[in-house]
Amino acid sequence: MQILEELKFDSKGLIPAVIQETGTNEVLMVAYMDKEAVKRTIESGRTWFWSRSRQKYWCKGETSGNIQKVKEIRYDCDADTLLVLVEQVGVACHTGNKSCFFRTV
Repeated sequence: MQILEELKFDSKGLIPAVIQETGTNEVLMVAYMDKEAVKRTIESGRTWFWSRSRQKYWCKGETSGNIQKVKEIRYDCDADTLLVLVEQVGVACHTGNKSCFFRTV
């Protein structure tokens, strides 16, 4: 895939992915992808990430059922951050909140 050659992954082979809901434009979460996770996301139409703590791939919703249907993937001007526009089914946060960004300063 040509896009995989254009993206700039960090020294650990990762790129941050900001997940945003298409209907509301609400930022739901931020996670990390490597080339394989980007490829899986594009091919499956669902979000795949690399878990830095568990050192394995995970598909959002594989255990919770709270899946993310990918509508569009964008990348920034430096090609080092992804914006993944999704249709969120259920909540995005493992705490049960709609978004991981539910706290304010």
